[in-house]
Amino acid sequence: MILIAAGWITVLLAGGGFALDRVLVTAVTHSFDDQLEYVLRSLLVSAQVGPDGEVLFGRDAAADQRFLEPYSGLYWEVSTKGGDEFHSRSLWDRRLAYGSDHDDRDAHSYESTQFANEKLRVVEQDVTLPGSKLRWRFQVAQTRDGLAAQIAALRRTLVRSFALLALGLIVLAALQTFYGLWPLRRVREEIARMRAGQSNRVSGALPIELTPMVEELNALIAHNERQAEEARLHAGNLAHALKTPLTVVMNAATANADDLGETVIREARTMRRQVDHHLARARAVGRRGSAHSRAAVWPSLESVERAVGTLYRHVRIDIDGPHDLAVHVERQDLDEMLGNLIENAAKYGGGSVFVTVGAQAGYVEFLVEDDGTGIPEEQRSRIFDRGVRLDTGKPGTGLGLAIVRDVAEIYEGTVSLEESDDLGGLLVRLRLPAVG
Repeated sequence: MILIAAGWITVLLAGGGFALDRVLVTAVTHSFDDQLEYVLRSLLVSAQVGPDGEVLFGRDAAADQRFLEPYSGLYWEVSTKGGDEFHSRSLWDRRLAYGSDHDDRDAHSYESTQFANEKLRVVEQDVTLPGSKLRWRFQVAQTRDGLAAQIAALRRTLVRSFALLALGLIVLAALQTFYGLWPLRRVREEIARMRAGQSNRVSGALPIELTPMVEELNALIAHNERQAEEARLHAGNLAHALKTPLTVVMNAATANADDLGETVIREARTMRRQVDHHLARARAVGRRGSAHSRAAVWPSLESVERAVGTLYRHVRIDIDGPHDLAVHVERQDLDEMLGNLIENAAKYGGGSVFVTVGAQAGYVEFLVEDDGTGIPEEQRSRIFDRGVRLDTGKPGTGLGLAIVRDVAEIYEGTVSLEESDDLGGLLVRLRLPAVG
């Protein structure tokens, strides 16, 4: 950040300094030219043609003492092309070049190097004097040494001023960056203390700009703690659920029971149900932390409808609702919940399943109805318990609705059982958070 700020400050000041240099040099040069033009106008105003055709001047026309000193650096000359010329004494044995044959009705300035080791700034103008038919060229020249000295002094001042300004700005940017980022060192120290087990949150007074970041960091830590606690809880529940079947299998094996095979198969099924259930919860908990969890509803419904329709060809499954809905749920978890609900409706219904989906107050609501015998109201809460099956005559694990409830709650959704008014069987109402 400091290097970028230093580079940008240098570029801006260099550009600004160059532009300011051009403006000031132009202004100083114009001022220099204005002085020469003033002398030129004085010569023009007082000039007249004498009886012998010579150019004469009034007493005060060229009163500057430098015009009388040889090689003083300030000169004037009046000449006509191929004719007479009149010049200041300061030129001595030198003459100003007439230049090209052009019509200088207005005064104009230019640089000249006609004298060795002496650069001149020349202002000239062509006029026709009263009483003369000739066109005279009036020239006033002055050495550039004074102008160059002014420009050099100006540039030294500019360079020093801008260098000092650049240094001050870079130091200020460095201090601002250093002290502005200083609170991040405190955050780093707090995180180091957390890693060392000395604290469990980032605390202490921090600038308001860092407060949202610290709050999000603390929320992330709390979220990870909840996930770790849930993982420990799931591991404990799974261990407890597997302990009894394993004890039964070990006792049967130790006693060389006659029904050992049947016992192993029965208890293995129980353990598999428990493992499937806890794996489903673990997957949902692991993916819940992703803020980008998103699944389109209609493709999931169609996929589940095709799969269940293949297993239960005698069942008619109808789905209805908008096609553009989406939920904050991973696609695999949405498929698993809808699959359990629709498969249960097809398995225990009378041959018709109707699925309706719609948006409701920030949620997407799924209504899964069948034309079966339904579930008595007093048994609807018990059906969500793990392993509970009201109809033991059909194959199943008894974990379908329990998995749907647990996964829905992980995503802050709900599931409830009601009676279907249209088909007369069971109605399952599943609500999941909607996207946008």
